[in-house]
Amino acid sequence: MNPLEDLVQYYRWLRQYGLNDSHSGNASVRDGDSVWVTPSGACADTLSAAALIRCPAAGKPGEGASLDAPLHLAVYRSNPRARAVLHSHGPHSVALTLDGEDFVPVDFEGSCYFPRVPVLDIPYAEYVSESPRRVAETLVEHPIAVVRGHGVYAWGETLDRAYKWTCSLEMSARTACIARLVGTLP
Repeated sequence: MNPLEDLVQYYRWLRQYGLNDSHSGNASVRDGDSVWVTPSGACADTLSAAALIRCPAAGKPGEGASLDAPLHLAVYRSNPRARAVLHSHGPHSVALTLDGEDFVPVDFEGSCYFPRVPVLDIPYAEYVSESPRRVAETLVEHPIAVVRGHGVYAWGETLDRAYKWTCSLEMSARTACIARLVGTLP
């Protein structure tokens, strides 16, 4: 298993399964004292492991790393169990949390995995300066969180676990949307 190749594969799956568009979201994996992050503006369809940006876990982001690289590094520093962080833009997850209220899954799996998903309201003008601290603090206590109007952040002990949380939240949000459309939920 190659953590860099795995990171590229999971980032592609976020795109392939509709959780990101071709150039949105970002991802990282911790490998020893290094954190490998997707580059700024990365295209999931064409990204290669050679294009990933190495960031020292205790240092500053490497040149060309995603705008969210400081956020990823803050998560790893705040939560030593974290080995992977995924950022996605699942449309149902984002849509259902635009009101800024925490999301409470109504389906069985979602409610078992996360009885409450915190939604952080970070003004867009303050996103770059505020998101690393606020998201990292939240992800110490929760496996997943949403930044209102922006997207989902999930961490895991593995890439697979962070991916599971991301997909599970989107499925719960999709289920809630459908239930509201057909009138079984207010």
